[in-house]
Amino acid sequence: MTIRVMLVDDQALLRTGFRMVLAAQPDMEVVAEAGDGAEAIEVLRSTVVDVVLMDVRMPRLDGVEATRRICAADDPPKVLILTTFDLDEYAFSGLKAGAGGFMLKDVPPAELLSAIRSVHSGDAVVAPSTTRRLLDRFSPMLPSSTKEPQHTAVEKLTGREREVMLLVAQGLSNGEIAGRLVLSEATVKTHVGRILTKLALRDRVQVVVLAYETGLVRAGGAG
Repeated sequence: MTIRVMLVDDQALLRTGFRMVLAAQPDMEVVAEAGDGAEAIEVLRSTVVDVVLMDVRMPRLDGVEATRRICAADDPPKVLILTTFDLDEYAFSGLKAGAGGFMLKDVPPAELLSAIRSVHSGDAVVAPSTTRRLLDRFSPMLPSSTKEPQHTAVEKLTGREREVMLLVAQGLSNGEIAGRLVLSEATVKTHVGRILTKLALRDRVQVVVLAYETGLVRAGGAG
């Protein structure tokens, strides 16, 4: 199956570079481009896209608001935010808006391609160690980060589900969680699915955001 990708960035040179990298892949095709969020939304009305590579700072409509509007639509494409370390707050906002993950703009091509494939396959946590560093750095600025580490919905979880949720929030993959808790990957996947259902969350990224916002995981990765 070919992954249909849309490039959204106000710098044409960057789009050209990304397009060249993606065009060399047998399982990827750049089917659309846009120079800002407003144009991206317009293009998506008539173009079928699987994954959107979304810049953050753009004229007219920035990547965060564009992501929010795109993800609010029926059967939306996956969104992968492209950011830099000096835009941490934008990346966090992008995750809250519905992005499946984010990568740094200077990421090696192989990692970018892997991230696109991961997001397309439904694995929302992209570069979990980077996600953890970003949230550790930004979470103290969250208004709700001072709350007690309790959440009415979280209380619905079993002890094991809570353990799995904390490890997901710390950026561990299903395989790593399985090794840590001495479980099979299939069992971990089942637990993650139940967590998403019980907490009414869309994907693993939302698990991470909720865990930080409620204080279940605090800066430094401690639960």
